[in-house]
Amino acid sequence: MNRSHVLYSIALMIAAAYSSALIDLNLPGAAAAQAAATDTPLAGAAYITNTYSDEPFINVRVGPNTASFAVCGSLGFGATAAALGTTPASVWVQIEHPDCPGGVGWVYAAYVTLTGALRVVEPPPTPMPLATATFDPTLVAAFQAEPTVTRLPTFTPPPPAAWPTFADTSRPRSGFPAGAAILAVAAVGSLILAISFVSRR
Repeated sequence: MNRSHVLYSIALMIAAAYSSALIDLNLPGAAAAQAAATDTPLAGAAYITNTYSDEPFINVRVGPNTASFAVCGSLGFGATAAALGTTPASVWVQIEHPDCPGGVGWVYAAYVTLTGALRVVEPPPTPMPLATATFDPTLVAAFQAEPTVTRLPTFTPPPPAAWPTFADTSRPRSGFPAGAAILAVAAVGSLILAISFVSRR
């Protein structure tokens, strides 16, 4: 392949790429991708605008309740959506949203600005809670031990203490005192010992 053929092939490749780029720019899908998430409502129709600037988007729920209904979509800050109705207390607004079931969702009214008048619509029924596990009462009773009632022994007070009494059996002393007798015997013994000692000398 000579040099002219190579240059010709490169030129064809550049032209094909440029044509493909022009075709892509005119595709409806590309234009739709660049459009806003929600279309501007028709003139005269009620619509809402997300004016809650604290977050980049607000949640769109299946129903008008944060505890019972799940999030089905979102609405970016500044985006608009057609408004269909409101709750009796005007706390939630029903809007058109393609990501929600039936193309209808709910947004918190304090986060949006309403343009136009709305009718009061009946909110969807609150979904039933998930089934809770139940236990066989017979099985529960088998593992539930009843406390044994034991009667505590009654307290019997002891009989009153009987303090013994003793009669005074002391008698007045009479006769010769024993201490004087002991002293007399000791004196006699000392006298005999002294006589014996003198006689030996």
